[in-house]
Amino acid sequence: MYQSFYTGALGAGTCMAKMGVISNNIANVNNYGFKPKTAAFSDLLNFNLNDSENAVTELMAGNGVRMQRTYTTYGTSAVTNTDQKEDYAIMQDNAFFMVQDPVSGEISYTRSGHFYRGQMEDGFYLMTTNGKLVLDQNREPLLADTPDIERMREEMEEGYEPDDNDDDGEDEDAPRVSLYTFSNPSRLISVGDNEYVPPEGMEPELVENPRLITGALEGSATDLSQEMVRMIECQRAFTFALKMVMTSDEIETTINSLRG
Repeated sequence: MYQSFYTGALGAGTCMAKMGVISNNIANVNNYGFKPKTAAFSDLLNFNLNDSENAVTELMAGNGVRMQRTYTTYGTSAVTNTDQKEDYAIMQDNAFFMVQDPVSGEISYTRSGHFYRGQMEDGFYLMTTNGKLVLDQNREPLLADTPDIERMREEMEEGYEPDDNDDDGEDEDAPRVSLYTFSNPSRLISVGDNEYVPPEGMEPELVENPRLITGALEGSATDLSQEMVRMIECQRAFTFALKMVMTSDEIETTINSLRG
């Protein structure tokens, strides 16, 4: 009987955790470059049955479910034209802008290309709306007043034809808006503000031929209709879990009255 209390309460708590994930996805439906999270659950009974014979885990009770983790898919989504020359939309999966906090020096990654010209002591730099510096292919802050920045934008646009007078040697070393990727992007840790950091030991790799669109932004990947369906499912599951607790309480009350 006590086990039914535990299983129902655990199910209700898990539904509340999933509801938190869903509400966060819905709240970011209009945030550029946002990637929604999906909650993954683990059946505790099945988990323990498939573990080793002498394993000692926190799941010794063996009934109910728990939210094991959340995962994110970093694919491309719809693009919105902004006609702002500092805006960039990423058109390939698992690619990120590398940004750096100018105060702490900490590096993070984002798919939101909503940048602006930020003034520093030595000039104007390309920065995020949170005041972080956008880094180039050499992991250096990118000047917004780079002499060939207009040409950079032309090269990123489809149909660009190089001029015969272009110096390939200079182009190769010229600072440019760059993208980075990871061998296992699903391990990236969300730190808020639509930014991610890799776990210790996972290093970024420079994307050789980044596919970007200028004057546009990648929209949020949140599918509002899908999130609403998940929310209804979660509410129903929460109701059933509470009914299980209430039924167990009624049975326990009846048993105690018969005893006394």
